[in-house]
Amino acid sequence: MSISKDLYPSEDDLVYEEELIRNPFSLKLWWRYLIARTHSPFTKRSIIYERALKSLPASYKLWHAYLHERLELVRNLPVSHSQYDSLNNTFERALVTMHNMPTIWTMYLRSLTEQKIVTRTRRAFDRALCALPVTQHDRIWKLYLVFVSQRGVPIETSVRVYRRYIKYDPQHIEDFIEFLLSSGLWQEAAERLAGVLNDDSFCSIKGKTKHTLWLEFCDLLTNHASEISGLNVDAIIRDGIRKFSDEVGRLWTSLADYYIRRKLLEKARDVFEEGMTTVVRVSDFSVIFDTYLQFEESVLALKMEAMSEDEEEEECECGKENGVEDDGAEEEDNRLNVGKLKEKLKKFWLCDEKDVDLRIERLEHLINRSPELANSVLLRQNPHNVEQWHRRVKIFEGNPTKQILTYTEAVRTIDPMKAVGKPHTLWVAFAKLYETHKDVPNARVILDKAVQVNYKAVDDLASVWCEWAEMELRHKNFKGALELMRRATAEPSAEVKRRVAADGNEPVQIKLHKSLRLWTFYVDLEESLGTLESTRAVYERILDLQIATPQIIINYAMLLEDHKCFEDAFKVYERGVKIFKYSHVKDIWVTYLSKFVKRYGKSKLERSRELFEHAVKQAPAEVLKPLYLQYAKLEEDFGLAKRAMGVYDQATKVVPASEQLSMYEIYIARAAEIYGVPKTREIYAQAISSEGLPEKDAMKMCIKYAELEKSLGEIDRARQIFCYASRLADPRFDGDFWKTWNEFEVNHGNEDTFRDMLRIKRSVSARHSQTHVFLPEYLQKPTVDEAMNQAGVPESEMEALERQLAPKENSAPRKLGFVSSSIQLSETASGLVQNQEEIELPEGSESDEEDDDGKVEIAQKDVPDAVYGGLVRKRDDEEAEKEKETGDGDTRLGALERIKRRRQVEIAQKDVPDAVYGGLVRKRDDEEAEKEKETGDGDTRLGALERIKRRRQG
Repeated sequence: MSISKDLYPSEDDLVYEEELIRNPFSLKLWWRYLIARTHSPFTKRSIIYERALKSLPASYKLWHAYLHERLELVRNLPVSHSQYDSLNNTFERALVTMHNMPTIWTMYLRSLTEQKIVTRTRRAFDRALCALPVTQHDRIWKLYLVFVSQRGVPIETSVRVYRRYIKYDPQHIEDFIEFLLSSGLWQEAAERLAGVLNDDSFCSIKGKTKHTLWLEFCDLLTNHASEISGLNVDAIIRDGIRKFSDEVGRLWTSLADYYIRRKLLEKARDVFEEGMTTVVRVSDFSVIFDTYLQFEESVLALKMEAMSEDEEEEECECGKENGVEDDGAEEEDNRLNVGKLKEKLKKFWLCDEKDVDLRIERLEHLINRSPELANSVLLRQNPHNVEQWHRRVKIFEGNPTKQILTYTEAVRTIDPMKAVGKPHTLWVAFAKLYETHKDVPNARVILDKAVQVNYKAVDDLASVWCEWAEMELRHKNFKGALELMRRATAEPSAEVKRRVAADGNEPVQIKLHKSLRLWTFYVDLEESLGTLESTRAVYERILDLQIATPQIIINYAMLLEDHKCFEDAFKVYERGVKIFKYSHVKDIWVTYLSKFVKRYGKSKLERSRELFEHAVKQAPAEVLKPLYLQYAKLEEDFGLAKRAMGVYDQATKVVPASEQLSMYEIYIARAAEIYGVPKTREIYAQAISSEGLPEKDAMKMCIKYAELEKSLGEIDRARQIFCYASRLADPRFDGDFWKTWNEFEVNHGNEDTFRDMLRIKRSVSARHSQTHVFLPEYLQKPTVDEAMNQAGVPESEMEALERQLAPKENSAPRKLGFVSSSIQLSETASGLVQNQEEIELPEGSESDEEDDDGKVEIAQKDVPDAVYGGLVRKRDDEEAEKEKETGDGDTRLGALERIKRRRQVEIAQKDVPDAVYGGLVRKRDDEEAEKEKETGDGDTRLGALERIKRRRQG
């Protein structure tokens, strides 16, 4: 075979060849040679690789590069190409020396996997596992599992490989199970999954819980019941039912489905019935019942279809038999014919396949049993639920036998100490069931057993005794009912109490003799059936036991009154008011007082008064009003009017503030009726000056007082009352008062009185509007301007101008309790803060004559008269005396007029701020000054300036 000249070394190769001749075992020289011939054909490079590997057969670098280039060479070639054989041969030669290199093995195994050579690949994987250490087997197993999961690999081969892998790494058993399920190997999959569930130390690498694995296992067993054998499916699923209580319904249906798939229908029905009678949750019961119902419906549908098909076949066979003549000569003895014998056995009733009616009846019975089965589930949740037992009895309505059995089971099952509800109602209903069926002796037996039960509460036992007595009354056994009550209310003997105390567990029967319900029923029976003495004995026994109520006291007293024992009745009332306190004793007092007054009237007036005094002394303020009214009615009817008025007067002082107005109205109405209208003036005056009467009620009382005076013609007195009440009426809220006063002045007043009314209204309105609340600076809210500045709202030109002209605030801190006036003097010329107590006059002017252009703006400040006390009046008197001494008659008259006007101005300034009138104040002062210039002399002018100065200082 001739070698191509291209494969011989060229002149460029001589350099490398000479070096290699000198040192053929140098990897560096061979590698430089290969790099230099990177772009040469692979055939030439393969010769260089072969020569290098012949010299260096253990070089991993050379082998890896050579194999990599060979893999790239065959990448786009079909697996049947001859290059693959060369590639595999090269890998085999490389593994002679590179058998411990996992990378060479993985390259070789991937190549074989792509070539789909099953046997050779499997053997290569086995050789790799044998050649490499165990620590590097995981790199081989990943490729091995990928290989055996491919199509075309025999299932048996894959299973054997997975079994070997599980021995190497048991944690990946879930992968093996998934492979078995995907391959349809149900038997081994079930066995492996069962082993996993039995291993308590197993931890799923896929995050599955034991609960999830159990459900998968149950689904596997039920869905492939015919393919899986050797496992006790029934025991496995029942074990899961005991372990996982939240999936009980699903597991029961899975077990039933297992038997259905194995065509064991009766066994499946038994499983459904067992599941419905053992589950304790309604949701699980619903799952089982719905599945059971669906199963019965499907079986019935299949039977009906099969029955219709059989009828069609029988019709066809009958038609054929009728067309064939019977040959009697060839008749055979069919007694030994086994086939016909089987057909006859099939027609026997036990083997009747046409049992559609039976299956329909079974389905209807299942549907009718659903309320009973659901109730059983609830009772299994809590067997001490009384209400559920009552519902169960109602389910069997119309079937007395089952009702009696249900009641019997209920009273045996329920523990009264754990019962939810009233357990005595079951005993009572049980007895009534016998009573409705005319079996009274058995009802008495039931009730006799019921009163021996240790209930949780005494009231339950008392209810049973009362029901027993009512049953005796319904059957006209009155003596028996009374005897039952005497038996029930009898106090246990000392020996019984001592024995119970020694045991330490006191039953309710020991406390029964103090049951108020029982004694109330007993006393009603005695009143209806017994004598007065027996009834009184029962009432006295109730009082001795200290279990009486106010109603029992009243009933006892009324019983005695009905039998004309009035003094005894009043003694009972006395005992009642001593036993009880307010508010329970209120009804006893009201009944006692009304009965006593009705009985004795005027004959025992002092005793009645003592009773009333005692009653109002003990009663709280909230209940005094009816007692005082009753007391006053007694005095009006049988006593003295003066004492009645005293009772009313005392009542107005002790009743609550909310009831004082109504009490005063009653007081005034009674006083007007007895003494006449003028007498009521004192009461009105007392009412409006009372400290306990609220302001709103006092204002209403003032209006009524004014109406009274107006009706008597005392207009001035009515006006004074309105003036007095005006301090209580805020014009913003009490518009009715001011409207009434306005109408009064319109009808009965003049211009001056109307103006006084308006002035007072302005004064009151100003006083209410000038109410200031002083707070610390850190709690005071900012003004509107400050809030706008903080919010970043730009101020307008007018606001900026006002801010520039406004006087600067004093840096001294403001004193708490001082309220400044709303009008201040503003300086437009210099902007400096001036002394506000100094009066500015034009220069060179000693008189009050001023230029027409010059005007002095005076700020008015309101200072209450209370600040100066009597100094104001003293100042006015001194000014009047001075003017009298210096002036003539006309001057004195002007001075008095000015004093009068000044005092009116001061009153107006006190009540109404100058800010309300604006520039009117300054205009009025200017007009007064001009008038005084024209009519007064020098002293008078000096007095005018002095007044202006003093007014400004004020």
